[in-house]
Amino acid sequence: MARRYWLMKTEPGTFSIEDLARRPGRRAFWDGVRNYQARNLLRDQVRVGDGVLFYHSGIPQPAVVGTATVIEPAAPDPTQFDRRSPCHDPGADRAAPRWYGVEIALEQVFRRPVTLETLRSVPGLEGMVVLRRGNRLSVTPVLPEEWSIIVALGT
Repeated sequence: MARRYWLMKTEPGTFSIEDLARRPGRRAFWDGVRNYQARNLLRDQVRVGDGVLFYHSGIPQPAVVGTATVIEPAAPDPTQFDRRSPCHDPGADRAAPRWYGVEIALEQVFRRPVTLETLRSVPGLEGMVVLRRGNRLSVTPVLPEEWSIIVALGT
């Protein structure tokens, strides 16, 4: 199966690409997704070996700041069961987990963040899901051509 590509949003105050770079093995479980459509993508479509555009959102200049690779398949998100976690879900059931995540490993931190403004202005990126009005999904598909353009802009 061909490698697929995804854009995954995170607020850098919660988990940044620098946080990922500091983790042992530069890897982390992508947790805290609490949208069913994004959950379905993680659980049903994201595969080991897929590429991830690491996107910082919720800041004055949102941007793609680097890339990662999915290194472990979808698994139940443990934060849904942790009463101390801000991502705790009191309705989650261990026998039938509601929320999933994937393990990712850092590939590269971009020398130049690719801002949302840049994404909107570059030919070939106009169809990206992240650019659609009203899109708030934390996980969205990316076409191979879009991946190539963004990686070239960032490195």
